Amino acid sequence: MQEKSYQDVWNNCLTIIRDNVTAQNFKTWFKPIKAVALENKTLTIQVPSQFCFEWLEKHYLTLMKKTIMREIGKDAKLEYNILLENSSDKKPYISKVPSSEQADIKNYPISMPISTYSSSIRNPFIIPGLQKININPQLNESYTFNAYIEGECNRLARSAGFAVSQNPGGTSFNPLFIYGSGGLGKTHLANAIGIEVKNNHPERIVLYVSADKFLTQFVDAIKDNKRNDFVHFYQSIDVLIIDDVQFLCGKEKTQDVFFHIFNHLHQNKKQIILTSDKAPVDIIGMEQRLLSRFKWGLSADLQSPDLETRLAILNKKIKKDGIDIPYEVVEHIAYSITTNVRELEGALISLLAQSSLNKKEITIDLAKNMLDKFVKNTVREVSIDFIQKVVCDYFDI
Repeated sequence: MQEKSYQDVWNNCLTIIRDNVTAQNFKTWFKPIKAVALENKTLTIQVPSQFCFEWLEKHYLTLMKKTIMREIGKDAKLEYNILLENSSDKKPYISKVPSSEQADIKNYPISMPISTYSSSIRNPFIIPGLQKININPQLNESYTFNAYIEGECNRLARSAGFAVSQNPGGTSFNPLFIYGSGGLGKTHLANAIGIEVKNNHPERIVLYVSADKFLTQFVDAIKDNKRNDFVHFYQSIDVLIIDDVQFLCGKEKTQDVFFHIFNHLHQNKKQIILTSDKAPVDIIGMEQRLLSRFKWGLSADLQSPDLETRLAILNKKIKKDGIDIPYEVVEHIAYSITTNVRELEGALISLLAQSSLNKKEITIDLAKNMLDKFVKNTVREVSIDFIQKVVCDYFDI
């Protein structure tokens, strides 16, 4: 007698299942399923999403196992191929997951209709024994704590971030809200936290995403009628890092879905890290219920780097790149660029480019000439340090 193919087995199963669920439920949950293999009495079916997999396991596990055992035998097993979407390029990939073994299924004749499985699992998004999905955290590996220069301007934020990375979700800094003007190191610090979490807790799912990317993904999910999949994907994250959260301002539907994701993560002691160019109290266009939650944890600001920090940043970059620059040139750049780290490093790169392209030695005169153009529209800091330097240079002391 010829053995049944996996298509025949699954088609026979669907005939039985159709008689035991409503027409709408059959169309929603079972029609999209495809049988893909039958080996060693293990039937593999492909489901369109993680959410679909978990719904089937929660509501229809007993029905499916009884039906499959009737077709294959008492040793029958069920496995899933779950189509998942890569968060970076949207290309689908497959996660292979065995069916939950929590239900004790006996091989006895099926009487119609079969009552559906009543699960004892309280949270439909958490299934005991479910394997973690391998998600690209989208972190910039060069943005580490070692590469992050600490100073008075960022000490609180850095210390809080490091504490979070050691015990994500287990500190009072949840959410950790990091704010400050552009170029002060918010993105670097957020990435450093994520990298340190992965180093200390490789089993945790970490995801860094800009608010703009989050918004785009949500719009795409709505267009594709995959809102539930979108929500569940983000609810499965252990450490969620959202950069420039202020870009959600004025986006009511996106704020609403983020509100529910935020609540789920926080209630399940998952870590949330947010960055913004403004403190929560100064953000306009964000729902009050979200702003109040932003204040649940710690809000830490990043300020413009002081002279000592600016010198340390420049010296670290020079050492890293193996460049030989006179100290007076480094000092002049540090005194001249007072706004943020991005412009400070940009000035150094511009100086190196001027020297390399024009085949000129790096001197204080070259630096002054370049910086006069670089900071033409920038108000320089007239500080005590700057005044002392000018006086000392003038009197050669």
